[in-house]
Amino acid sequence: MKYRYPLLLWLSLVSSLTLMGESIRGLRPNIILVMTDDQGMGDLSCLGNPVLKTPHLDHFYELSTHFTDFHVSPTCAPTRSALLSGRHEFRNGVTHTIKERERMALSSTTFPELLVRAGYQTGIFGKWHLGDEDAYQPYHRGFTETFIHGAGGIGQAYPGSCADFPPNREPEGRYFDNVILHNDTLVQTEGFCTDVFFQAALGWIKKQHDSQTPFFAYIAPNAPHGPMIAPDAYKQAWLKEGWDASTAGRYGMIQNIDDNFGILMRRLDAWKAWDNTLVIFMTDNGQAGRAAKRHGKRVSLFQAGFKSGKGSPYEGGTHVPAFWRWKGKLGQGIDIPALTAHIDLFKTMVEICGASIPLDIQPLDGRSLVPLLEDSKADWQDRHLFVHQGRWGKGVDPATAKFKQCAVRTARWRFVNNKELYDISMDPFETTDLASDFPEVLTQLRKTYDQWWAATLPFMVNEKVPYSEEHPQAIRYDRQLKERGIPRWKPLPF
Repeated sequence: MKYRYPLLLWLSLVSSLTLMGESIRGLRPNIILVMTDDQGMGDLSCLGNPVLKTPHLDHFYELSTHFTDFHVSPTCAPTRSALLSGRHEFRNGVTHTIKERERMALSSTTFPELLVRAGYQTGIFGKWHLGDEDAYQPYHRGFTETFIHGAGGIGQAYPGSCADFPPNREPEGRYFDNVILHNDTLVQTEGFCTDVFFQAALGWIKKQHDSQTPFFAYIAPNAPHGPMIAPDAYKQAWLKEGWDASTAGRYGMIQNIDDNFGILMRRLDAWKAWDNTLVIFMTDNGQAGRAAKRHGKRVSLFQAGFKSGKGSPYEGGTHVPAFWRWKGKLGQGIDIPALTAHIDLFKTMVEICGASIPLDIQPLDGRSLVPLLEDSKADWQDRHLFVHQGRWGKGVDPATAKFKQCAVRTARWRFVNNKELYDISMDPFETTDLASDFPEVLTQLRKTYDQWWAATLPFMVNEKVPYSEEHPQAIRYDRQLKERGIPRWKPLPF
């Protein structure tokens, strides 16, 4: 993927990202990670979308360092699990987004847990999606501040334990005036969900800033995941231009995210917090919205050149934006082309925050990105990233799905579904299958995948877990409603 951005001539000469030669190891910055849901490479004007305007994210892009070959998992709960644990989602037991297989294994240590041990406050605002039962909740997984909806999306409910709070499941409750779990108390919020999540995050961030406490803020809105619902002020402009209701809602949600990101940037300006704050923007999987109608005629939405999106083992399913800004420490408009992934955040966060990794936690699949952040041309050994959609049926033997919707990625190659081979270095959008031209590469990648699968299979601990007979978040809601009611949420000022 070729990124484009306005760039002053002198910046083209910068390759070392630690501008003053100072190592970023152990500097203990504040960290704000914004990860949106189902937004892809094609959903930003700075990456070429010709109709969708995202001016605040575009400006952030201009100020940032970009990992231009950054990958996540094909769907949401897997990405969140891999990011927080530093290892492939299947090795955390997360092989689906529902069916009790969205629950991150309790044996997995998260990097927020290690940051807390190092003196950080840690907060999550928005989507958790790694288990609705109490033991799996973020306040038991390293977060000192919890402000989340339930399930994988606001209003969702499935067989088993995965379900949001009952009021959010009503049609009139979807995305507006939601009931949210704030630490140990359900609260009634007012307004559009993305606005509320940013409002909660900003109030909490200001509190940490004022007390000079280092923090990690994980802002994870459920937007622009379906259903495609946006405030009328955002949706109407798209409807007036002839777009169908779903696209109007989706693009409206993205513009609302952009406006909230702009508020975040302005508050960091006002607090003079950029010098000691690392801000990261990324998305949790490939683009979900691909087809639309305009004036009644079918059109294809901009996909940044990719032939696939969310849920796919091809490039479009896992290749996502990753913009990092740390004023004075990282360069502006710098591209880092090395093959990187969500599993790398664990070691990176621990290293720059001066935390330590205990010897008795899970083996980590990721690497620290610090060498690349300090020098965009640093040596970076080739690697294998393993991709699998998961999502096989309840009770199905995973072995039957071994080669379905899977891939192996190296710096050059993408091996897909045990039969296709693409030279990503020359063909980033996978137009030409080279399997018959490079049989030795196919054989080597198949062998590597076989070894990885055999080593990973024993960690899929949720495969035989029976469905819960109850929705734990519904039980929580009913109990609190009966005992003390649902208080109105009072946001902190920012």
